[in-house]
Amino acid sequence: MTNARLTYPVAIRDSDNAPYLDGWKKGKLMIQYCENCKKHVFFPRPMCPHCWSNHLKWVQASGEAEIVSFSVVNRLNHPSFKNEVPIVLAEIKLKENVNMLARILTADAHSVHSGMNVSLISNKDIVDKHPLPVFQINTD
Repeated sequence: MTNARLTYPVAIRDSDNAPYLDGWKKGKLMIQYCENCKKHVFFPRPMCPHCWSNHLKWVQASGEAEIVSFSVVNRLNHPSFKNEVPIVLAEIKLKENVNMLARILTADAHSVHSGMNVSLISNKDIVDKHPLPVFQINTD
């Protein structure tokens, strides 16, 4: 066995999520916005879940959110996470009023709690390492 870094599992790219995945490669959090009912939409899909319109456009989200609920994962679920447990997986509510699941990068996983404010980490090293958007606890 070599000492090469294992790669994370990656999302299966399709026509619905391509702009989301492409945005993340540039350090941006892209979500959909319905031009008919004026609501933001996440997860990527071809029709608005609120009004069933297909007039969705991609917009850059603020990257600011609040933790709704979370889980601290202590059990290795893929070899690429071997040196990273415990891992915080959280349901977060974006400022745009949509919820998503995201990984929260923190040195102290057991200090995380619901209601904490988080923000997107978009520096190049993080973007290059993680196949999906990741967040950090706001310190202010």
